[in-house]
Amino acid sequence: MPTLAEVSRLSLKNILFPTDFSPASSAALPYAERLAQIYGSTILIAHSIPPEVRQTVVTDRYLGVDDREWQQARQKLDALAHDPMLRDIPHKTLLDRGDVGDVVPAIIHEHEVDLIVLGTHGYRGVTKILMGSAAEKIYRSATCPVLTVGPKATQGADWKFRAILCPIDAAEDPTPVLRFALSLAEENQSELILLQAIPLVPWQHRSAIEMQARLGIESLIPAHTKDWCSPRFVVRWEHPVEAILTEERELHPDLIVMSVHKSRATALASHLPWPVASEIVSRASCPVLTVRV
Repeated sequence: MPTLAEVSRLSLKNILFPTDFSPASSAALPYAERLAQIYGSTILIAHSIPPEVRQTVVTDRYLGVDDREWQQARQKLDALAHDPMLRDIPHKTLLDRGDVGDVVPAIIHEHEVDLIVLGTHGYRGVTKILMGSAAEKIYRSATCPVLTVGPKATQGADWKFRAILCPIDAAEDPTPVLRFALSLAEENQSELILLQAIPLVPWQHRSAIEMQARLGIESLIPAHTKDWCSPRFVVRWEHPVEAILTEERELHPDLIVMSVHKSRATALASHLPWPVASEIVSRASCPVLTVRV
């Protein structure tokens, strides 16, 4: 795989912040604000009123309910837009009706969104199977990267990019996720830790395989990167979830940057239990930026 030609500065002109007005969603707003401050972005605060099953015959009563729902959502959006941290940040509000899986891609296209920032309750296991996950629906269908703030993320307004953990999946092209991680690290002068999880390797073969893995990752890093960053390479022998979370607990990074696979053909795919990205988001103490590959 060829070396990255260069590390170009990220352009985050428009950041989409979808909200359902829950505490989990609101907890992600400081992260969007921090990124907007760094990159001079406009924040699009968006809410979609979910579709509901209505009677076949439309009555004035249901039209009135719709009006109240719209007015209440508009009031909540306006309240969010008056967050003191947004005073010096360009922002606008967007209100629509429909399933979030349909509305968000339309907003991305219409407003040329570069990044989505969202919060999630981090449901896992049976709860997630029954309830699904709007956050996962978004980051598995979005055509732009998504920063997901899970229930254990703690930094909020004090968020800084001192250290970035970037897991590399050897089974896929790592260049998209590497570009983002390197760009973020360069812009913020961050320590960058590149992690590769290689499970089920007998101990007697680990030394040779670790050397091969390190050389493979090092070959992708542009030489000029050493002028501002010396990426640290870590190989762990657990499965990806355990490897990433163990490294996160030991290193306390401020951000995890990782890839996420495109949606499968079936609707069930977004509700399968315990995919890697969802597990990391639900258990990590820092936000997770996913880049779709």
